[in-house]
This record gives sequence, structure tokens and C-alpha cells, in this order.
Amino acid sequence: MDSVQHSSAQRDAVRELRLHLVTWNVGTASPPPDVTSLLQLDSPSPAIDLYVIGLQEVNSRITNFLSDLVFDDPWSIFFMTVLSPLGYIKLSSIRMQGLLLLIFVKHDHLPFIRDVRTNYTRTGLYGYWGNKGGVTVRMSLYGHTMCFINCHLPAHMENTEQRLDDFEKILEMQFEEENVPSTLDHDVLFWFGDLNFRIADYGIHFVRESINNKRYNLLWEKDQLNMAKKKEAFLQEFIEGPLQFKPTYKFDLHSDVYDTSEKKRKPAWTDRILWRMKSLCQHASKDDFSEEEQTISVTLNNYISHMSYGISDHKPVTGTFGIELKPLLSDPLVTLSPEGEWSSERDVFISYSAVPGFPSSAWDWIGLFKVTFRHANDYVTYAWVEDDEISSNEDSKQVYMSAAEIPDMGGKFLLCYYSNNLQSIVGISQPFQIQPNRTSIGKDLAQEENAWMQKPDNLESHNEF
Repeated sequence: MDSVQHSSAQRDAVRELRLHLVTWNVGTASPPPDVTSLLQLDSPSPAIDLYVIGLQEVNSRITNFLSDLVFDDPWSIFFMTVLSPLGYIKLSSIRMQGLLLLIFVKHDHLPFIRDVRTNYTRTGLYGYWGNKGGVTVRMSLYGHTMCFINCHLPAHMENTEQRLDDFEKILEMQFEEENVPSTLDHDVLFWFGDLNFRIADYGIHFVRESINNKRYNLLWEKDQLNMAKKKEAFLQEFIEGPLQFKPTYKFDLHSDVYDTSEKKRKPAWTDRILWRMKSLCQHASKDDFSEEEQTISVTLNNYISHMSYGISDHKPVTGTFGIELKPLLSDPLVTLSPEGEWSSERDVFISYSAVPGFPSSAWDWIGLFKVTFRHANDYVTYAWVEDDEISSNEDSKQVYMSAAEIPDMGGKFLLCYYSNNLQSIVGISQPFQIQPNRTSIGKDLAQEENAWMQKPDNLESHNEF
């Protein structure tokens, strides 16, 4: 089969991806000691392909807010520390005050994720300061557009209209770049966060009694979001799984007991995950629409809360989704590989080739990464594709890395091609071994031994022999 037929066959094959989405109002707390169950790391199911983690009320002292624009915050570092050894890279993140949205993906999907963009909308305090609002990440995944919006909407029972107004404002947010669709024009849109909708009308005793008896369905019709969905056309396009778990607010800290303070807040499903399919909205008026016309579909596999986490007055909620799609992209923009055996004893070479019409730039670079790398800037060293080029022909190009830049200790690494124009990794090599530099390691050991021997107390003990 020639390459054109091969690409066509790959495009026709349906891919199944698993997406795990977390929403959690962490109430300014530090990360917990363990998130195995939250991230389903002990699940017998196939591995997750994408993690989408939306947090609200991340500690947002002004100094933190400003410094986190440059440096990662403790929650980002925490999730990178957990996920990078398992083969996930932080693809994107955006923070606005207490709102944080993180996206992690398995390495092998990186070349097929493009046009990653972030944005935010402030709605709190008349939009002057970001204590409420939404943060958004959008991308193209195998050619299909996806958008994720993490929201923190206004609190209190009486503010339903304000919540809806704020969400509409967030949906109207436009990305600055050309050729990026508006929020509602994405193939799939996920909406989640501390949406702050409450249970109306019913008294606290009836609500608590219904929860104790696990008769959650008695409360659904008075859930303010469910009520609003019946009236507001724009909300009717959003799908949500059944609320078969306890309301996730408001708990005493480090317990599964609802609020025992003087305020005794009525429990509520404040923390939610919904999604919207553009194809279903477009075809809603057509009777002859068949599922075969869809090139992407989303299935909710489970929608649960996690009662064991007690660091805040909210319990985290997760949704695990199956995403079936026909890839519209089947070939990476750049393929690359190391040449020969690598060690720091000599300069090393990389060969790469790009698809015709690839928008290369003098600012493109190839990075050398440990296999457990955390994000695109977590490289050991890099080479500029133009400045460090040593040969070029129609089929491929070669660049070099200086021996001085290669780690003496060796280990398992991979190479990534970063496109400046596309602002993303567009090619990734297979993992490969760098051999340790025996000469250099031997010298280092000899120097260490020498330094140890030169210490006065060690010289005396040595002379005693």
C-alpha cells in the first residue's frame, strides 16, 4: 500500500480516546498527599489520554497571582509531579486569580494537537478583578476543535440570573487570533466548574433527608441549573450526566458531614460538568440526521464525586468520557530521530523531515527531553533548526548538538520539534538511550575522591594507616 492509501486508511479508522475531567473548588488549600483515586490512576480501565483539571479558589494572594504568571503555582507543580512519570506532558495552562485550568496529554498525541490557545473572562466586581469568571483552553485534536471552559460563577441562592448572565458573557469571549472559531463554534465544548447553582424552595431538613436516603431524584427538579435549562434555549444545548452522587457543597473540612456552622448552608450540586456537541445543535431541526454523519462523538462513562477528599468545603467531581473520532490528520507535521549512538563524548546529530508546505521558521527548535519531561520548556538542551543545520536535501535535514550539551550520565530521552508559528510541539521521536560518558564519569569520581582525601580530617585518618 502506498503512503497516500495508508494515510487515507488511517483517516477512515475511528480512534477512541479517553478524557478525564476534574472540577474542584479547593478553598485556597494546598494539594492533598494523594490523588490516585481522583485521577483514576488505579483503574483497571485503559489509560486516560487527556486529563483536564479545573480548579477554583486556588490560593490567590496578589503576590502569588503576579508571580504565577511567570512561575508555576504549587497545584500545577503537584499535578506535573504526579503525571509526568506516567508519560503525560502539561500541554497548556491558564490562571486568572483563583481559577486554574490545566491540560495534560499522553506524548503520542502531541503531534496531532494544534492551535492551542488560552483566554479568560473576568466577571467578578464588575470585571475589574478576577475573583469570578472563566478561563478557557481551546485546541484542535486530530483535526477536531475542542474547547474547555472552567468557571467560577457568583454564589448565593438569589443570584441565579447573575450566574446565567455571567456564563453568557463568558461564552461571548472571542480568541484574538484569526482563524480560531468562537467558543460555540467548536465541535465539542466542555463547561465545568463551581457553577454555584443551588437547590431552590425545599427546606434544609427535606434536602438532607433526601440525601441521607439517597433519593437524589427528589431534588433534581428544584436544582437551579436544571430549572434554567428548561427556560433558556442556549442552556438546552448542553448535556449533563445524571446527578447520582451527593451534593458536593457545603461540608465541614476533613469530613463528609454537611455544614455544622451557624450558617448551616443547604447542600447543593454547585460543582458540575456539562458538554455541548456542535453537530447535534446543527442537526437538531433535521429529522434525517444519522450518527454516521458525525465524525466525532462523546460518551460519558462515569460522573461521580470523591467524598474522601476533605481539604475544602467542596468535594471534587470528575467525568470520564470516551471520545470517538475519525482523525482528520494522520501524519505528524515533522518526523525526527537521533542518528547513531549518542553520548557526550562527541557531537551528535538529528535528522528530520517536514511535510510539504510546513510553515517553518528561523525560531523553530528541536529540544532534547528526559522521557519524564513536564512541559515544552522542560528541555535539557536544544538546537535551532536553522542556525545548527549541517546538511539539507529534498527528503531530510540534519542538525547537530554539541557534545558539551549532552548529559554525561546518559539515560532515556526523546526529541521534540517545536514550531514557533504554531506555538506547539509538532513532532516527537521515539524514546532512545544516551550512553553514559565513562571517561567523564571516571574523572568526576576521581576528583570527588581527591577532594575527599584533601579534607584535613580525612588526611589525618588516612595517615593513621
